[in-house]
Amino acid sequence: HRTRRAAPQPARAESPDMNVLFEERPSLHGFRIGIATLDAEKSLNALSLPMIETLAAKLDAWAEDAGIACVLLRGNGAKAFCAGGDVRKLVDACREQPGEVPALARRFFADEYRLDYRIHTYPKPFICWAHGYVMGGGMGLMQGAGIRIVTPSSRLAMPEIGIGLYPDVGASWFLARLPGRLGLFLGLSAEQMNARDALDLDLADRFLLDDQQDALLAGLVQMNWNESPQVQLHSLLRALEHEARGELPEAQLLPRRPRLDALLDQPDLASAWQALVALRDDADPLLARGAKTLAEGCPMTAHLVWQQIERARYLSLAEVFRLEYAMSLNCTRHPDFAEGVRARLIDRDNAPNWHWPQVESIPQAVIEAHFEPTWEGEHPLAGL
Repeated sequence: HRTRRAAPQPARAESPDMNVLFEERPSLHGFRIGIATLDAEKSLNALSLPMIETLAAKLDAWAEDAGIACVLLRGNGAKAFCAGGDVRKLVDACREQPGEVPALARRFFADEYRLDYRIHTYPKPFICWAHGYVMGGGMGLMQGAGIRIVTPSSRLAMPEIGIGLYPDVGASWFLARLPGRLGLFLGLSAEQMNARDALDLDLADRFLLDDQQDALLAGLVQMNWNESPQVQLHSLLRALEHEARGELPEAQLLPRRPRLDALLDQPDLASAWQALVALRDDADPLLARGAKTLAEGCPMTAHLVWQQIERARYLSLAEVFRLEYAMSLNCTRHPDFAEGVRARLIDRDNAPNWHWPQVESIPQAVIEAHFEPTWEGEHPLAGL
């Protein structure tokens, strides 16, 4: 999933990384539409550090450019908007310095979270076209957008339970704010949401067809950005969505909410783990799949999911990213992250040897240690 794309075509890109393309389309009255395209199709547009830094720099420039009326963020290829972060180099660095936080991790997570926060607080209309796989780091980009578009192909998930990380990129914020126990279920099960689920849970704003992107861009170019742009943009999106409505998939999560709320109404993570894992042979295939994923998942991650949802409930968005920065750096110090990535993405034997294999036997002090600073002085994300 996470290998870098080889030998992209150079002529179309402004970016030194060559895995992000930028275009400015002229609109009326001298305005322009900024289009940023993730262009690492072979890795399902997984985010590398150069991609993050290149995208951040361009978004900052566009924010300051009075001629840029609106920004669209999208991914190349039919399969994915963005399937997560390119974590292989990170794990290589973890293996070189076991028990320590690699310098690459400090930079990668700081830059990624600053980018995500920037999108959440962007001063102009920001549209994210989230087709296909939208996972992990892709969710971090999408959830900050002012207009989050999903399509019939959209599959949204936070799959970190399988690699020994935890749902980061602001997921503490959006999972904690989902109704009932659905955020906990999504974090523990890595279950994929379809477009209807994303709309139901306020993780998306509009449903368009996969082939309507050109029509959206044509509409943006034809808008008069001098006069009531919000009203015009709203009308454009409503008209396009009206054409798409018949293709909306059936809801998967809200109909199951009563059962999931009852199931996960537990006093602690170990009890919630046992309750969900017990459904591996359930008649409901979605719940059985989630139970199997959790049973094979990282027990340490499960504890972090429980903790992050508890802790983030009353935090600001900036505080959430500061919380996650500490968690992420501590995950790179502990062995489960490197082992999970090895098993799922590098050797692909799907047989991770978790350092703490029993969910009940992880010392509370080890869990708490994931929230401690790994730096001296001011928080590196104090400026958010």
